[in-house]
Amino acid sequence: MTRQCIYSIVSSIPSRALLAALMLCPCVATSQISTDQKLLRFDVTPLVGYRTSMSFPTSDNTTSSSPHVILDARPSYGISFGVRLDEENLIEFRWARQDSHVHLENNAQFPESKVVLNQFHGDFTHEYIIDEWPPWVRPFIMGSVGATHFGGTANSSFTRFSFGLGTGIKVFPTRHVGFRVQGEWLPVVVNPQVNAFVCGGGCVVRLSGTLVSQGEFAIGPEFRF
Repeated sequence: MTRQCIYSIVSSIPSRALLAALMLCPCVATSQISTDQKLLRFDVTPLVGYRTSMSFPTSDNTTSSSPHVILDARPSYGISFGVRLDEENLIEFRWARQDSHVHLENNAQFPESKVVLNQFHGDFTHEYIIDEWPPWVRPFIMGSVGATHFGGTANSSFTRFSFGLGTGIKVFPTRHVGFRVQGEWLPVVVNPQVNAFVCGGGCVVRLSGTLVSQGEFAIGPEFRF
């Protein structure tokens, strides 16, 4: 196409329409680029869930039928604060609490005693943006490390190293508000041994073993800003 033809086509466009197009196009392009490049850095997620029971071997377990100390399954709740490294990866600090009871397995002589579990974990999460899925639906995997504190009486409180492996899915109907569902396996390393653990009514045992665990299913809204 010659320059004269191009000039004729442009000249045929009304001046007001041409001016409006020139003003609008750069603004739309600039706005689109700005939106695409802006990263929302922080995530906050209140969580409610349910944790399974946890079974602690005792030092006098000589047979498979020997009693264990059982932490009962109960609801849990907590909150996480996250910082995004990029659109798919973030590091979170998560606190979770479970109000529960412990009892000696297969022994009705000793009553239950109250125990509060507080867990403090650093989570390392990778979200997947899948081409075949809607962009606002993101499955994710998560690894976590930290500490778990079991609080009961003065003689039955202890803190041990813990970690977790989990997966779930996030749904973001809007850019700033989403919803999160996750499941996680949460082992606790009981090493060194707990020499005196009061499990209720004068029952004192020594917790042994190196690894105990429980599972958690949790849901909650996720806020990004």
